[in-house]
Amino acid sequence: MNAFKPLVLALALAIAGGATAHGDTDHANKAGPVKKEQKDWGIAGESKSVKRTIEIGMSDAMKFTPDRIEARLGETVKFVLRNRGALVHEFVLGTKKELDEHAALMIKFPTMEHDEPYMAHVGPGKTGEIVWTFNRAGDFDFACLIAGHYQSGMVGKVKVVAVAATAAGIADMTDGEVRKIDLDAGKLTLKHGEIRSLDMPAMTMVFVVKDKRMLERLKAGDKVRFRAVNEGGVFTVTDLEASK
Repeated sequence: MNAFKPLVLALALAIAGGATAHGDTDHANKAGPVKKEQKDWGIAGESKSVKRTIEIGMSDAMKFTPDRIEARLGETVKFVLRNRGALVHEFVLGTKKELDEHAALMIKFPTMEHDEPYMAHVGPGKTGEIVWTFNRAGDFDFACLIAGHYQSGMVGKVKVVAVAATAAGIADMTDGEVRKIDLDAGKLTLKHGEIRSLDMPAMTMVFVVKDKRMLERLKAGDKVRFRAVNEGGVFTVTDLEASK
């Protein structure tokens, strides 16, 4: 930890004990229509369009878990934000330039409130949600902009990648054989070939699935093709089909 971090942590604790950034009201779950405004990093999404849910933990160690996310161009993601700490935290999507500018304002005006569809302010032990459509490819950021938190390194990265064509999507699927199914836990054991997108050799391993309904018609011995991603160290099957 560098010499600056204890100072900003002390500032964060002092704010939490007095006038909390944005006030003391938790406004993580917004009511009413969502304002849709195109940003460099995407646009507010519709719940009915959600393709994937990503849970992100927020801690008083000034960390997000996971702090690296990959999304596909055009994908609508629901972020479920769990504050596991004793301090208020927030999750704000943006570019580094935008976040730097906003963080500077938060130091200057620590009690100001803001409410945008790409941010959630989450109280201790509470949960917030954001639904966001990544309709721009590129490398983006997320952060907690509460004074002291951002300066302590409470940040993460989002990489939005374009899939050139359906053929490319098919090509990145991997052949596998079902070895074991745990419907209650939403887990699937697969003997699989090389997963090039993960730089993973052929092996037998346990994956979680993004939707337990994927497992309902499977049985041990079935041949499948699947796509998997690494979400903060959790290997997750996002697409699954019977092998032809």
